[in-house]
Amino acid sequence: MKVSLASALGTCFGVQDAINMAMAPEFQDNLTILGQLVHNPQINESLENNGVAVVKGIEDIDQIKTKKVMITAHGAAEKTKQKLDDAGFTVYDASCPLFMRVHKTIKGMVEKNFFPVVIGQKDHVEVRGIVGDLDDYLVINGEADLEKIRERGKRKLGIVSQTTQQIEKVESLVKKITAMDCVDAVSFVNTICQPTRDRQVAVWELADQVDLMIVIGGFNSSNTKKLMQVCEEKKIEAHHIESSSQLDKSWFNNKEHVGITAGTSTPENVINELHEEILNIADTMKNTQQAVSS
Repeated sequence: MKVSLASALGTCFGVQDAINMAMAPEFQDNLTILGQLVHNPQINESLENNGVAVVKGIEDIDQIKTKKVMITAHGAAEKTKQKLDDAGFTVYDASCPLFMRVHKTIKGMVEKNFFPVVIGQKDHVEVRGIVGDLDDYLVINGEADLEKIRERGKRKLGIVSQTTQQIEKVESLVKKITAMDCVDAVSFVNTICQPTRDRQVAVWELADQVDLMIVIGGFNSSNTKKLMQVCEEKKIEAHHIESSSQLDKSWFNNKEHVGITAGTSTPENVINELHEEILNIADTMKNTQQAVSS
């Protein structure tokens, strides 16, 4: 059984920078993060072991016991940062610059009198940050939401995307919006981040070569879920796990080529551990087959 890694996988620069910042010695036992720094269980466990506290969001500001507070890699609205500052906290911003580009882009559209539309998941922390400083906006996540545009009666639309969306889906929705008779003008900027796109393209290409894909990353990681969606579109068997301990050896029965991919919040050591475990499974299967044939 052959085992191949996707050509692009695992932690992106924005996530790694956030992790490095939060794990700095100066923050040990003296930091609270406003939400999950990144959507990965191993990283969250490491932060907890380093004495880093986590609260769900700005609504839990009264529960913050440290003077130092960190914004996650997903970014946050300026009003959230201001509220923390006004409350006397020292704010450290671990926002990925590619996420903050989306904030800047949509604000620029509003200044040009375009009504802001975000393609993404309305309850995702990244999207909440994008719209947090807007007076009025619309979040859509599929064709079923398009009628909301007609209901709002806005004829000039400025459209951006959650960074982890699939470009094919986003472009299809933008095309449909542009064709609506209630829309006069559309300004669209593709704000899907390049590391996310690279990983989607890599798993798309690898799916043509394998008969099983293992996708590793947090179960609440949006970009990891998108990698699973790519596998579904390619009609390839795939399993989403958070750690190598969740592997089921029966998945590998009669498989000739296994692919491995990982979301942008998945650290290298977790990927390496998974890779090694699958290679061990492959060796065991090979030895068993040789023993039977002899």
